[in-house]
Amino acid sequence: MNTTIEEVARQVAASAPLRVKHLDSADRPAVRRWDAFVEACPEATFFHRAGWQQVIGEVFAHRTHYLYAERSGVIEGVLPLAHVKSVLFGNTLVSLPFAVYGGVAASGAAAVEALEGEAQAIARRLGVDHLELRNLRQRHPEWPLQDLYVRFRKDLAPEIDDNMKAIPRKQRAMVRKGIKNGLRSEIDVDAGRFFALYADNVHRHGTPALPRRYFEALQRVFGGDCEALTVVDSGGRPLSAVLSFYFRDEVLPYYAGDEVSARHLAANDFKYWELMRRACERGIKSFDYGRSKQGTGSYSFKKNWGFEPQPLFYEHCLYRRDSIPQNNPANAKYRLLIETWRRMPIGLANWLGPFIVRNLG
Repeated sequence: MNTTIEEVARQVAASAPLRVKHLDSADRPAVRRWDAFVEACPEATFFHRAGWQQVIGEVFAHRTHYLYAERSGVIEGVLPLAHVKSVLFGNTLVSLPFAVYGGVAASGAAAVEALEGEAQAIARRLGVDHLELRNLRQRHPEWPLQDLYVRFRKDLAPEIDDNMKAIPRKQRAMVRKGIKNGLRSEIDVDAGRFFALYADNVHRHGTPALPRRYFEALQRVFGGDCEALTVVDSGGRPLSAVLSFYFRDEVLPYYAGDEVSARHLAANDFKYWELMRRACERGIKSFDYGRSKQGTGSYSFKKNWGFEPQPLFYEHCLYRRDSIPQNNPANAKYRLLIETWRRMPIGLANWLGPFIVRNLG
């Protein structure tokens, strides 16, 4: 049987060595190849996009290690990593801080093995306490698992009315309440109104706010794939806002904030309906409600929309510690800090917050 030139070329390429390389954000052709792979790889998420390397380095000054596995000039896998080192919160190599998803996105097992092997080599060289991979599926049953979070995601119906009907009755009534209150949604050209509502909201909950320049960087780097939606009342007063990411055929409402009266006016319920409605109009097929801590109000709110929790596999390879760190509000030692933060003037909190939250990720 004759072998074609194309078949020979494929066989030669398949036998070539797989090499792990480091992405240089200044190498625009390499960045484009990275993003083209991410766009096509079923395992990849918005958080695998190369732009995060620029945002994390520019805003938070964390050193990044963006690894890709390549064979004969063809990328077979990517692994974005950032080194987060803090006196308060420890020393870690993580994929990826400020992201709900991470870990390896690859087209084959060889690339996964090569990338994770290089990640562990970097972790040991840096002397970190642990390596954290925020996987969508479990890869290492032998590694300790952080099972604090779950994700919520469902498909959208092609027709707007069908999506409204799919919302459970009590939650649908809250959406209709927002409509009756004369609320409307607006797409903003910048992060100004969103940030004011977000900063006020996290302050009320006792959490440091991420800096405004972080959200501005997200909008600058990701362009139209990072969008701010603000809900206003009949007089134009901002009540609630959400910053969302668009990736392939899905929308991810990621950061949100509101003012005190938003709940009474059903502005938050209306906000997510408007995002869903607008996404449907754009032909978006999936609505990713992001992660929530189990047993929290956010968890219950998303379940009330008819979304079912799905597990997240945050796997840890421990080097200099015996257990997974608990740098989250579920840890009792942070409760006093939360109460202290709530009483802090918001101006001081917004100034001090970025110095703290940059190390939480």
